[in-house]
Amino acid sequence: MSKLSVATTALLLASSVSLSACSTFGVYKIDLPQGTPITQTQAQKVQVGMTPNQVLYVLGSPAMRDTLAPNRWDYIYDYTPGTYGTREDKPEIKNASQHLIIYFNDAGTVQKVSGIDSLPN
Repeated sequence: MSKLSVATTALLLASSVSLSACSTFGVYKIDLPQGTPITQTQAQKVQVGMTPNQVLYVLGSPAMRDTLAPNRWDYIYDYTPGTYGTREDKPEIKNASQHLIIYFNDAGTVQKVSGIDSLPN
């Protein structure tokens, strides 16, 4: 090998090693939405007297159905922005701050809806 090709190879190797530690070329992180994102408009469509099937049609499946409290459905949403969420300045939503609770009576119809104020408009 000539001295020029050895020097070029060493220069390329050193630059690739130094660029791999650069924060500009960071690791891609995915957005982590967990739960069901629901708005206040959607939640206000749930009315007292609706059946569970009607609630499923309006809101989708709840995040939690407790077997010890079968008359309560919890819709919880958390969001951790990744690469794209950070670029778009999407806020982080933690600790189930968006939490909608639907209570059913023994007849199987909606008795009470709580937590609408915690949801975005």
